Amino acid sequence: MAFFEMHYHSDALGMGVTVNVILPEKAKTLIGMAANSEGEYKTLYLFHGLSDDHSIWMRRTSIERYAAEYGIAVVMPSVARSWYTDMAYGSAYFTFVTKELPTVCRSYFRGMSQKKEDTLVAGLSMGGYGAIKAALSCPDTFGGCASLSGALDLCRLPRLQDEKELRGIFGDEFHAPSDLEGTKHDLFALASSFKESGKPLPKMYLWCGDNDFLLEHNKRFVAHLKSLEIEHLYEQSEGDHSWGWWDMHIQDTLKYLLK
Repeated sequence: MAFFEMHYHSDALGMGVTVNVILPEKAKTLIGMAANSEGEYKTLYLFHGLSDDHSIWMRRTSIERYAAEYGIAVVMPSVARSWYTDMAYGSAYFTFVTKELPTVCRSYFRGMSQKKEDTLVAGLSMGGYGAIKAALSCPDTFGGCASLSGALDLCRLPRLQDEKELRGIFGDEFHAPSDLEGTKHDLFALASSFKESGKPLPKMYLWCGDNDFLLEHNKRFVAHLKSLEIEHLYEQSEGDHSWGWWDMHIQDTLKYLLK
């Protein structure tokens, strides 16, 4: 696999950004790493959590090795603490990751497939929320999505009780997390609207650990998906909100989305 630290000026954000990119590589003398790329390759946009950045997946997991097995590209952006949202008082991070970044990456890395079924998005915690939000909001861009320990129920998230932070991200009309209910930031509302639209649903994988503080969020969202008869795979097993489990279950993510 080839690894790039890409620096470019983002028009969506109005500033320079850094994005980590892993690309399939055919190398006959490469030791201990498969090289399974043929023609155009699929791409996984991989999102970080609230306290991290574009470098974290490379530092805390073996994502490069896992991606090599499938011959896919992996794109890892940084969105600060934006909740993958076009912030009311900040930058347009949702536009950045869902509109601009796929276009920019395909222009720089010509082997990336432009088909939506070959374009996937996944993340952990805040990034799990961002991945599901991206897929449900942009069905013409993403053909599959996954959440690991996702913060899937923003309307009941204690972290957003800080009114100043909440209004800074989502707007002055929001004074409590419950005010987000029914808006474009609410995954429950997005799932309902998506179902009503009749559009083809993206493949969806969710995992959460038995001891994760976001477990109830995941169970509520999965129950909502079931009530809507939205096809998905939810797995719950031993684990908490930490990297050992995410390293394990990003492998299950790839297996499900790429099988």
